[in-house]
Amino acid sequence: MSKAAYWQRGETLDYMNKTEEKIEAGTVLSFGGHIGVAGMDILPGEIGSVDVTGVFEMQKTAEGAIEMGTDVYFDGTGITTAATDGKTTDPAAYPLAGYVIQAVAAGDAVVLVKLAG
Repeated sequence: MSKAAYWQRGETLDYMNKTEEKIEAGTVLSFGGHIGVAGMDILPGEIGSVDVTGVFEMQKTAEGAIEMGTDVYFDGTGITTAATDGKTTDPAAYPLAGYVIQAVAAGDAVVLVKLAG
């Protein structure tokens, strides 16, 4: 029988900034098919907290309206309803961000997203 030992709640995770630039608080980060939001400024070479649960207002890059409950993805710039750009054979090129908690119109610039965790 396999056993596990409790480690943490998992609402925030430690994230190592492997870049040469400061990661500013609120920056959306993509890692291993998941996303999180920097909970603090993270200096190069240092570890900081990344939120992986909760609801966040994010830039919308999808052109159309998005209904409440729709799964959405992070395309590297913002939130879209497409899992891929259509130019790759990878069926999930963009990581699942979560789902929309409030419907938005085509012309809206932001969307409220419940992170997938």
